Amino acid sequence: MRNKRNDRKQKGHRGGLRFFLLFFLLFAIGVFLLTSSSNGRYGFFHRLTLETLGPLQSLFTNVSRGTTRFKDKYIALWNLQEECDRLRMELAESHARVDEYRSAYSRNRFLETALEFKQQSTFPSCSARVVGKDPSFWFQTLIVDCGKNDGVLTGMVARTLRGVVGQVVQVSGSYSKILLANAPSSAIDAVVQSSRVRGILKGVGEQGYILQYVLKNAEVKEGDIIVTAGIGGVFPAGITLGTVTKVHSKRRGMFLDIVVEPAVDFSRLEALFINLSEEQLDVDELSRSSASWE
Repeated sequence: MRNKRNDRKQKGHRGGLRFFLLFFLLFAIGVFLLTSSSNGRYGFFHRLTLETLGPLQSLFTNVSRGTTRFKDKYIALWNLQEECDRLRMELAESHARVDEYRSAYSRNRFLETALEFKQQSTFPSCSARVVGKDPSFWFQTLIVDCGKNDGVLTGMVARTLRGVVGQVVQVSGSYSKILLANAPSSAIDAVVQSSRVRGILKGVGEQGYILQYVLKNAEVKEGDIIVTAGIGGVFPAGITLGTVTKVHSKRRGMFLDIVVEPAVDFSRLEALFINLSEEQLDVDELSRSSASWE
């Protein structure tokens, strides 16, 4: 009896499997017929499938393209950031090298100027570098790195190869303060080199000098060289001060208006030389004597 029941169950399972296979085959054939083209045209279900899956496929394609573009842009930005960081480092290194080159060039130029001045000068001098400036209008001064330890005294003359820079007004152990010749508080006995006409060279700050107390009938013209007169023992005679750029005669008064351009470019002054000769020591003694009398 059991064997018969088992045979019936097996036959029932086989029959169900056959029915399922037949139904799947018929369904597949029906779908194929419905979706197949007829006379060059797609079937209804095929069109319905396209209408349904088309937007989904388009959305998937757009998302895929957007993801790819975002990935490419992110990678490009990352590479660009790395490139910018590298360029910043190279720029910083270049600036550092340029600063070193400028410092070396400045030092070399200072040494060349010092050597040239030593070869041309006939008096002992102290080579000094400008380390500070006083921007005040009336007392325009420089601070240089030469002082008493180098033999510098108050009243000594500071100059360059071009001409007069000024006069030492204050001294410490290692530094000195120099009153510039173009300061409004400065006045120098001067003479026109060609005609030997004398006057007082007065500083007017950035505008240079004006030569005062020159009579109208004096022989002074544009282009004349103005040098120190050597009176008073402060500035030795014959040091270049500047060049006449303008001569004007007013209707009233007895003196000419003479504008003088400085021989020294005070705005770019980096190095100078202080006269340490014995004559300058006499100037210091005279200044001390006058101070004691006062």
